Amino acid sequence: MRRLALIFAFGAAILGGAAGSPCADAPVKSASAPAAKKLVEVFPERFRQWGGVSPATPAPANSTSSAATSEAGLIERMERVYSDGKNQITLTIALFHDTSGAYQHYTAGLKPGMKPSTAGALSAVDDTHLIAQVGDLVAEIDNVKSIGEGDLQALIGQLHEHADPTPLPPVRAYLPEKDLVDGSQRYALGPAGFQDAMNMLGCSQYAALAPEIGFGAPIDAEVMTAQYGDRANRATLLLIEYPNPQLAEQHLHHLAGVLPAKGGGEPNGALERKGSLLSLVIAPSSRAYAAKLRQAINYETQVTWNEPSTTATDPPIMSTLVKIFVGTGVFMLFALVLGVAFGGVRVLTKKFFPGKVFDRPEQMEVLQLGLSGKRIDPSDFY
Repeated sequence: MRRLALIFAFGAAILGGAAGSPCADAPVKSASAPAAKKLVEVFPERFRQWGGVSPATPAPANSTSSAATSEAGLIERMERVYSDGKNQITLTIALFHDTSGAYQHYTAGLKPGMKPSTAGALSAVDDTHLIAQVGDLVAEIDNVKSIGEGDLQALIGQLHEHADPTPLPPVRAYLPEKDLVDGSQRYALGPAGFQDAMNMLGCSQYAALAPEIGFGAPIDAEVMTAQYGDRANRATLLLIEYPNPQLAEQHLHHLAGVLPAKGGGEPNGALERKGSLLSLVIAPSSRAYAAKLRQAINYETQVTWNEPSTTATDPPIMSTLVKIFVGTGVFMLFALVLGVAFGGVRVLTKKFFPGKVFDRPEQMEVLQLGLSGKRIDPSDFY
């Protein structure tokens, strides 16, 4: 019976192995691989009074160059028409590999003069068009005057449920806010995005720096640029961030030798480094405005020492001294108590048990040198 059970078990194992074999027709998926996001499922069926009147379909290419779009990691781009019964809008959503690529595409879609929108943290609007980034998604809405502010916020809120929550590149926060020309911000994680940004900002002579900056592995440089100006001043600020100060210092000397000699460079033509960040002010109206713009960059370096230092949480020196004296006093009192206890036990023992515990000269003898004239008597010790 036992042998028969073993035979059945062996046969079941063979059949189970055949069913789970990678040679089977069914594809085998890794348990650790994340499920691919389907862009068609990101489009909401309805938000507030707006409902879809057509299914989501592939969207035509926008004005961004195909090289920059591919560099940003575009996966899919689709559009869908919505209606509230009176008006219609077209919602276009582009899905990217990560939030950095989506941010490059978002800034590439901005136009000078577009104002920040209340629809979301990263959104801009003009008379007819709204663009917003939500994680790894970039949404665009045409005929934006036909939709209310609350409806836009409801739409962006639903998109957040499907978006990647990975933080955006830190370099975007280094740009000064004062005198910033809305819609001129450009982020680039590769040469194609950098060249498009320089051409759009009117600094095409600097587009040739793209191969020299160090985009892509192993350096992975990132660029943020924008235009600044008021009634009397103007300039374009270029920020290049590297993973560490060593790479920044190396590229500081390299780029200084390949900057354009003419055509809009800063009066002194200087790149400056602060930590891992390089900055260049292009075509400033004056040296003073260039220096003012540099000082307004929101970038601070931090140095952490390995050795400990005094902080506000450390106790004051007087409190420490008082504790030392109290501890010493307790130790001395403890030693005194032990000494009295030891002597008292010896005295009591000699009183109640004379000659039985301590006073035993016939069994215990102490060697004495006899340096004095007194006769040596071993019992004197006791």
